[in-house]
Amino acid sequence: MIDVIVAGGGPTGLMLASELRLHGVRVLVLERDAEPTRVVRALGLHARSIEVMDQRGLLERFLALGQQHPLGGFFAGIPKPQPQRLDTAHAYVLGIPQTSTDRLLAERATELGVEIRRGCELVGLSQDDHGVTAELADGTRLRSRYLVGCDGGRSTVRKLLGVGFPGEPTTVETLLGEMEVGEDPATVAAVVAEVRKTQLRFGLGPLGDGVYRVVVPAQGVAEDRRVPPTIEDFRRQLRVFAGTDFGVHSPRWLSRFGDATRLAERYRVGRVLLAGDAAHIHPPTGGQGLNLGVQDAFNLGWKLAAEVNGWAPEGLLDSYHTERHPVAADVLNNTRAQMELLSTDPGPRAVRRLLSELMDFEDVNRYLIEKITAIGVRYDFGAGHELLGRRLRDVRLKRGRLYELTHGGRGLLLDQTGRLSVAGWAERVDHVVDVSEELDAPAVLLRPDGHVVWVGEDQQDLLSHLPKWFGAAS
Repeated sequence: MIDVIVAGGGPTGLMLASELRLHGVRVLVLERDAEPTRVVRALGLHARSIEVMDQRGLLERFLALGQQHPLGGFFAGIPKPQPQRLDTAHAYVLGIPQTSTDRLLAERATELGVEIRRGCELVGLSQDDHGVTAELADGTRLRSRYLVGCDGGRSTVRKLLGVGFPGEPTTVETLLGEMEVGEDPATVAAVVAEVRKTQLRFGLGPLGDGVYRVVVPAQGVAEDRRVPPTIEDFRRQLRVFAGTDFGVHSPRWLSRFGDATRLAERYRVGRVLLAGDAAHIHPPTGGQGLNLGVQDAFNLGWKLAAEVNGWAPEGLLDSYHTERHPVAADVLNNTRAQMELLSTDPGPRAVRRLLSELMDFEDVNRYLIEKITAIGVRYDFGAGHELLGRRLRDVRLKRGRLYELTHGGRGLLLDQTGRLSVAGWAERVDHVVDVSEELDAPAVLLRPDGHVVWVGEDQQDLLSHLPKWFGAAS
């Protein structure tokens, strides 16, 4: 029997598969598409996802293929400088196309021993007290202990589970594609700058060799949104908004996206769980979608592995929904707000002007950027130290960096006192005695995802917290 089947081989599914393999879990990824997609929906990684890659020793691979950009201007495209003193060692956006992210995560998963089967579509599932049976389109039946649906906004897994997906349907549609442009670059730039004074959902960005990424509002909402638009659809809409079609031709790929906003009512039904777009969909404003899914996987991976490996304390797997559902709800709310701020109507434009004034206050600017980048996420672990529930940023130690110590995906006690012990949990928690001028706490206990679950210096108090997150002592 397979330990975990992951339905969907996008960034969320691949990240989850890798996290599971770090703990020896046998994982099979089923991907419906026979070949990797050429469509570039996401363009980069925000600070928290960059931290995730750093925590697992992957960041250098991403930096080699990406480009660092300032963090300013990401909330509804309101042009403001990057806030000062962001609580991260990675205060930038890493521009990298999703196709590259997919490839790097697939390579990582394969290195760790994940089996990825392409051209395999899941069409049915059932579960009992001992496992899940997955049925594929070719009639094959597979058995696993758990199954996770990472199969996108139209998730088959979610539908088969009957999980409610309340929210709002698409009311505004946008065309997106990559194509060659016949007009000279200076003219394109000038026209785009003029159009964007009033229409912020419009843009042509050069990719090199005469190829541009084109974004333009659609004529309406397509009856069947699974059918891609045509190059003529782009030409027509470009003429509507810019008075020219820029001579676009030879498309690499064409697609559309809408502003539907929905959140799954439950992230877990028995032995089946949901992650990424299968659990939540929202407009792409702020570039949060891929990042939210990767962070879902980072939260779920070690918890599901603990369940498979038999040491998970009661309620640990359910804490995935408890922690991540509110985070997604907050992202949905901020994307709703941003979409309103992109409207050309007088009311939203007035609110946009007011918010732009408020963002001149450093604290307001920082608060909104922390939302977009997810470094402001704090899970509710009860009252206590200001670090409790937050992920700890990468801090410099006397002998290196914190994140260099987290590549194996285990818990970690960073002990500046030298008097503490994790005896009984040494197989699950690394004990690091070191000091950092950047950490104002005697000792911190980190989960495998880097969130702080205990701060203190009393051994008995530590012993009362270790079982809650890392099970009974061995």
